[in-house]
This record gives sequence, C-alpha cells and structure tokens, in this order.
Amino acid sequence: MVLTASTMLSLGTKAPNFHLPEVVTGKIISLDNFADKKALIVMFICRHCPFVKHIQQELTRLDQDYSNSNLGIIAISANDAKNYPNDAPESLKEMCIEMGFDFPFCYDENQETAKAYTAACTPDFFLFDSDRKLVYRGQLDDSRPSNEQPVTGKDLRAAITAVLNNQPVTSEQKPSIGCNIKWKPGNEPNY
Repeated sequence: MVLTASTMLSLGTKAPNFHLPEVVTGKIISLDNFADKKALIVMFICRHCPFVKHIQQELTRLDQDYSNSNLGIIAISANDAKNYPNDAPESLKEMCIEMGFDFPFCYDENQETAKAYTAACTPDFFLFDSDRKLVYRGQLDDSRPSNEQPVTGKDLRAAITAVLNNQPVTSEQKPSIGCNIKWKPGNEPNY
C-alpha cells in the first residue's frame, strides 16, 4: 500500500464523460444516466483498500440518505484486477450486494476514466453541479483508519448540501488520503 493524496483537480473542470460497465448488471453507464440530477458524485473506490473499508458504511448511509434526492452517485474502480483480484468486477459485485449499494458501481478496465478524472487514490471523491462543473474534490471527512476520528462524511455532505441548496461550496477543501490506484504495469499516469 502506498499512501497517496488526491490530485485536487481544478475546481470548475467539466466532468469527463465515460461509458463503463456496471458490475452488478453489466449495463453501460455514462454521464447521461444522471442528466436529471442537480448534483453528481463520482467516487473512485475499490474492495481491498483499508481506507475504503474504513468508510464503506458511510457510503451506504450516503446512498440511503440521498436516495430520493436530486443527487446522483456513481462509484468506479480502476484497479488492476489481474494483480488485485479482490478488485475484479465479480468481487466488486459481491461488495455491492454485501453493502447494499444502490448506486451504480462500474469497472474501468482500461483505466482511462480514472486518468481523465486524475483519480489518484481510493477513496477519491469528485462532486459536480448541475452543469457538471467540479465544485468539490477531496476527502469524505477527517477520519482515517488509524486516527480514531468518527466517520461522518461531514466534508462531502456539506458540499452536497450546498449544491442542492444553490449555495456556494467552500473552496477550502482537503485532499482525500488512501491507497494509490493500482495501475496496470506501464499505464501509470504523469500527474
């Protein structure tokens, strides 16, 4: 495990489109699936990372808390499944079922979507407004597996609340910290 921080993609960046298979249904998901949503979270997670395991219950709560709202949620795993079989689509499908995720969880096999978002770690969160411009990127909250802070999702939740209420999102944003994305050999990005 290599401790890695978010790249902190520039605020205002337009959400890169993608066409990725959802691990439970096999259906292809793109930004168009969320066209009717006022806000969209794109999160890069995986199954084996201890930082994701630490927050996965909060991801389920976020899903439940915003299930009838104007927020779209999608999770993407871009980890190299050959070298990290726990992050292969079948294993991710098991995770979705175990955790009760209702949001689409997609697999980015060629890792191009992760590169387009400059995703660097798991977990890595990107929140876009109705114009699909980036308004928040970074951490869920201050909790880490070893710091005994409660997992509340306060940073991401505050940004979501602001967007859904047509309020500005604070520009004081902290990078997420987690395991590096497991790039395929020779496919590492330059950011």
